[in-house]
Amino acid sequence: MSHSLRLRPSLAHNFAALSSRHHKPSSEALKLSIRCCSVAPENASKLVAEVKTRLEKQHSNLPVGKYGRDDEEMILWFLKDRKFSVEETVSKLTKAINWRKDFRVSELLEESVKRVAESGKARLHDHLDVHSRPVLIVEGSKHLPGEYEPNEDESLCVFLIEKALRKLPAGQQQVLILIDLRGFQAQNADIRFLTFVFDAFYSYYPRRLGQVLFVDAPFIFKPFWQLVKPLLKSYASLVRFCSAKEVKEEYFTADTIPTSFR
Repeated sequence: MSHSLRLRPSLAHNFAALSSRHHKPSSEALKLSIRCCSVAPENASKLVAEVKTRLEKQHSNLPVGKYGRDDEEMILWFLKDRKFSVEETVSKLTKAINWRKDFRVSELLEESVKRVAESGKARLHDHLDVHSRPVLIVEGSKHLPGEYEPNEDESLCVFLIEKALRKLPAGQQQVLILIDLRGFQAQNADIRFLTFVFDAFYSYYPRRLGQVLFVDAPFIFKPFWQLVKPLLKSYASLVRFCSAKEVKEEYFTADTIPTSFR
């Protein structure tokens, strides 16, 4: 999204020349991968208060209120992500809060992302999956780097993440991303945008990404994945390559299957 990196023509043309072996994931790897948040220690409230105090003293210019430096719910979430390290939590929260302010996340509306949303490249599914997770659907064949301004693609991405999180039912904390790769071609490849999505989840929405499904990936996508995978680090483990048939049978009921998979 903002500052999207587009593949140079030479890189796209060389996809076919890149060699990589795509192994069928083991049955264990195919199991749903959900990382549970750390169990809060007895002094969690004390740690939350300590983070608030440090943010107030060291970063008094940060906004307050919902998603601000005094948002205790968000502070606790980031503490869990950082395994209750106050130092690391303050650092990561400061970056996240500044990003939300600079990106103007609170100002993103349906109207502001309407132009790029009408391309149909990404949307929030009307139904939850069988694990009660909101589902973000991306159609890779409809993404053309350069068709829209980088900030437009990024704004749509963040808008949809925010919308998905507002749809979380009680007891659920993560979302599913379903990337439909049917019809994907070299011109659809966009390394920087894909890394933006994963970086956004890691830095600004930690532990909110439950799993990413790459559906019916064609051969041309696999060399591209080998280029991207190292950039995603531990988040690459959340990726599963699967078929449209597996998506229908394992993630949805007959009434909740996305129209494009029926």
